[in-house]
Amino acid sequence: MSFPMTIDEAELNALQELVNLGVGSAAGTLNEMLDTHIDLQVPYVQTYPFSEAKHLLVERLNSQIISSVQLHFSGTFTGMAQIVFPTESASALISELTGEEIGSCDLDAVKVGTLSEVGNIVLNGVMGTIGNILHEPLQYSLPAYVENTVDQLLTSPDFSTDTTIILVQTHFSIQALQVTGDIILIFKVGSFACFLRSIYQYLEQIS
Repeated sequence: MSFPMTIDEAELNALQELVNLGVGSAAGTLNEMLDTHIDLQVPYVQTYPFSEAKHLLVERLNSQIISSVQLHFSGTFTGMAQIVFPTESASALISELTGEEIGSCDLDAVKVGTLSEVGNIVLNGVMGTIGNILHEPLQYSLPAYVENTVDQLLTSPDFSTDTTIILVQTHFSIQALQVTGDIILIFKVGSFACFLRSIYQYLEQIS
């Protein structure tokens, strides 16, 4: 049986549910580890062809330098998960978590380690939940912290016009602080079909 490369409404709703569960798991872990109450909300999940997703992100974030934590995953489906923050959101998040003032040298010194930890927790929460519920074990690389423009972050020989991106716009809420970030799930060519097949089988099981 062949599976289409486009996602239908039922599959998109299932993906929304999986991401919500993953983000909820990550929020619980962050609350325990950082001793700070953090709410992560997922108001928007959508799939795009690579070129369209890249255009949307470049348009929204312009040419500013953004902070990103990247996590490669492999298994039945292979790709890369990223969480990206505009500079202002990254600084506000780290300042709130560490108590350092925005713009201080000490904040810059702890920025990479703290964002890497937060990004690793969120991305592992999302991908781990997806893998567990779909019964598709995944292997992960060590998280990598990168600062660059979104155009450069999404420029790689691994990505092509056939690559599919799942874009998740999320908000980190720490007390009265609103920090915006994007979770980007990038599937290598052929892997998205495997991912859709797993979602289809999951829907068959619960129907």
